[in-house]
Amino acid sequence: MGRIEAVFSRRKKPAFIGFTVAGDPDKETCIRAAMALINGGTDILELGVPFSDPVADGPTIQKADERALAAGTKIDTVFDIVRELRKKTGVPIVFLAYYNMVYHRGIDRFYKEAHDAGVDGILIADMPVEESGDVYETARRYGIDPIFLITQTTSDERIKKIASRAHGYLYLVAVLGVTGVRDTVSSGAIDLLQRVRKQTAVPLALGFGISTPGHAKICAEAGADGIIVGSAIVDIVERNQGNPDTMVQDLKTYVEQMKKAL
Repeated sequence: MGRIEAVFSRRKKPAFIGFTVAGDPDKETCIRAAMALINGGTDILELGVPFSDPVADGPTIQKADERALAAGTKIDTVFDIVRELRKKTGVPIVFLAYYNMVYHRGIDRFYKEAHDAGVDGILIADMPVEESGDVYETARRYGIDPIFLITQTTSDERIKKIASRAHGYLYLVAVLGVTGVRDTVSSGAIDLLQRVRKQTAVPLALGFGISTPGHAKICAEAGADGIIVGSAIVDIVERNQGNPDTMVQDLKTYVEQMKKAL
């Protein structure tokens, strides 16, 4: 049983999946921030691999990518971060990446290095399932869970196709649009959760726009297997770039509050 599967198999409440951009605002601070998320109770850590054109992300995460790239973060840096984290924690680590960086590195090389560093799953945000054959086979060969996005506009036919290749969990996009903090959890997100639930037994995690304990409670009551929080976490990192001690405490406290709501 892989680490991601183990999280969902033993859960008594929805898993908390916390996202931060690898290398934001720099390598050392990112490692401290990631450990603060884990110490606060994060069940699965998502690391964004910084990219110059993150089309699925809103301004908050775009700026984090820019900070990480400006600090000199490269793919090698991201793998170094995972290796450092693996010395401290067994929490599952998932990459959120874009296809260009995987293709440029070489699919086999990227997945082998990810496996060797200790990555458990990879989501390629801009890769449609219809074009995922090589990546899917490579991921399975290296024991890495291929994770896919499903949106409110995804047809039932495509949901079946995506679910047939999904491992670890399915990332359900709770809003129409890009990442970013929202005021409410839309009824469309709950409808999507219920629609996908009929098609698969793969764990379902809601993300995009989820940021408050109230949002977490709504998702839990709707039956989500997990929630994914990114922009709210990245906001805390951005606000405290010059004070990493406060950043660490605020991140830990935030996760504790979200976990309590679940």
